[in-house]
Amino acid sequence: MLELNAAKGPEAGDLVKDITEAEFMAEVVDGSKEIPVIVDFWAPWCGPCKTLGPQLEEAVKAAKGAVKMVKVNVDEAQAIAGQMRIQSIPTVYAFYQGQPLDGFQGALPQSEIKAFVERVVQAAGGDASGGLDDAVVAAEEMLEQGAAVDAAQTFAAILEEDPANAKAYGGLVRAHVVLGELEQAEAILNGAPVEISKAPELEAAHAQLELARQSAGVGPVAELTATVEAEPDNHQARFDLAQALYANGDAEGAVAQLLDLFRRDREWNDGAARAQLFTIFEALKPNDPVALNGRRKLSSMIFA
Repeated sequence: MLELNAAKGPEAGDLVKDITEAEFMAEVVDGSKEIPVIVDFWAPWCGPCKTLGPQLEEAVKAAKGAVKMVKVNVDEAQAIAGQMRIQSIPTVYAFYQGQPLDGFQGALPQSEIKAFVERVVQAAGGDASGGLDDAVVAAEEMLEQGAAVDAAQTFAAILEEDPANAKAYGGLVRAHVVLGELEQAEAILNGAPVEISKAPELEAAHAQLELARQSAGVGPVAELTATVEAEPDNHQARFDLAQALYANGDAEGAVAQLLDLFRRDREWNDGAARAQLFTIFEALKPNDPVALNGRRKLSSMIFA
């Protein structure tokens, strides 16, 4: 199992601090030589500041040392506020290598604050995930190589660090699907945090779970192939063959059979072929050639 290590950088207690006007040069200009520093200009009387500040701190701490944050009370640092031309608060600036890098004014939704922090870290060549993105990639490789147990353990470890990591959540569900633990996979999927419940990674995991449930009762590929070859218009047999092919790892063959079924009778069983195709496309990676070619062929049939 892969051990997760936080990115090297400042200790958690040093990531966010209040500074005085006299400390600005050392903490921000000089302090941003290697690691970007986000400056939150605020005041005790500012309502929106009370919301933005904690949200910004949370996003900075989640980056695990890839960025630091300082808070500057403009009432006590009027000279710096004047030099920075602060017109209203809250105002946030990011510095890197002594120069302003990015910034914004006013309160923002948490998702935009997180995106701002990630943008700053990436601009400085860092990793805002604290190494978790690399861990996700490693877990995905384990899953592709058949080490589903190790992959599940790694995805679970990532979620301990970042409970709302959609990639790890989807990966954990898919690992349990591969292991045949469909009830566990469904339970994990149902327990996903609401903010990521509609994420593409979870939608893909749901599609894979649905396909796995469908494949439980399908017959052998050889028998179904023989039936389809003998009875080309046996739509149910062709549909079952597609399910069996997908269950046996042949997504391309499954898509081909479903496209053939759609071509023969697009309305069969309330458009089952089209629905099944979309489920497979959703389960595959967006850039998978099978999904890309299948979508293109289906579109040409629909709009022919």
